[in-house]
Amino acid sequence: MKPTTAVAEVLERARDITEPLMREAVGRLVPCIRDVVSYHLGWADAAGRPTGAPGGKGIRPALAMLSAEAAWAAPELGAPGGAAVEMVHNFSLVHDDLMDGDTERRHRPTVWTLWGPSMALLAGDALSTLATDWLLSVPNPNAPAAAAALGTATAEMIAGQADDLAFESRRYVSVEECMAMSTAKTGALLGCAASIGAILAGAPAATVDALRDFGRHLGVAFQAVDDLLGIWGDPSTTGKPAGNDIRQRKKSMPIVAALGAGDDQSRELEAVLYGPVEQSGDGATELAVVPAAASSNGHSRPAAHEDGPGHGVPSWAPGARQALSQAEVDRATWLVEACGGRAWTAARAKAHLDAALGSLERARLSPVSRRALADLAVYVVERES
Repeated sequence: MKPTTAVAEVLERARDITEPLMREAVGRLVPCIRDVVSYHLGWADAAGRPTGAPGGKGIRPALAMLSAEAAWAAPELGAPGGAAVEMVHNFSLVHDDLMDGDTERRHRPTVWTLWGPSMALLAGDALSTLATDWLLSVPNPNAPAAAAALGTATAEMIAGQADDLAFESRRYVSVEECMAMSTAKTGALLGCAASIGAILAGAPAATVDALRDFGRHLGVAFQAVDDLLGIWGDPSTTGKPAGNDIRQRKKSMPIVAALGAGDDQSRELEAVLYGPVEQSGDGATELAVVPAAASSNGHSRPAAHEDGPGHGVPSWAPGARQALSQAEVDRATWLVEACGGRAWTAARAKAHLDAALGSLERARLSPVSRRALADLAVYVVERES
């Protein structure tokens, strides 16, 4: 769905206020990294020419500003927190594209495909460091507490991403493990975005905690929708091929839920994605390990996946097998839905949206801002890209 007029106005206001702050912060980077970051954020093309396009949807900055307003403060007080969270979010995207071997984001080539893996790593690192340093420079006595909250959320997000990456080399992942990974990978940073404005406003701990829980639940719902779009999303709006997560054999919510169905169709899905289970002489499953070669989307894996001893992957893992054919992608997509993966994930998105909205009732928030947060949450869960 498209955002309602009210939500669109909130997002536009957040972008209008936080983008100049981000441009000021990014301007502190050395030119070679600044150019790469400006490209990734959508401010410039690969040659450094301004595009005039807004960078991102503005969801995290909007949450930060609304959280300050919900805590009975001016929304502008939360803008520096929103800018800092947005920088950390984009650091994760630059690195995610590299780790996943994705060649396109927002209908444009990804950073690592244009500047190489090393520069992508440096650009992401620069954004991560810049976010905290810049937030600490804000003339607000609560800035250190906000920076500490951002650091905690960033560490949890990285741990979730590490689990996500580790899942690639495991044939079996439980639904519980998948949900815990999503809570850390996506919920932590949205929880920070939804509470950092209140922290900068000096709100009571109960208010901050309620807003953080709202954001964490919203983050899990956001990830559930993202996982649905990763299989069934319209390429013209998502900017990625249909069935992309199937093609990459990701352990996303719909796929993990479908694989856990325990019926003939789930076993067929497992065979399509990972091949037959190899058995040793005593009947135990063998995970043959081979060097990583090509990613499941058919492109060469970035060099970051190939360095160091012991970095082979099981023979069924994404880096070790032939890319799935379109017929296999189509069959696997059908099997995921037939095994209930799509319905289960949609139900999780709805449940966590309800939990997020419930968290808003735990604190005495500004009624107008509470309504705006609820409307934004609904849009996030019902979006199409």
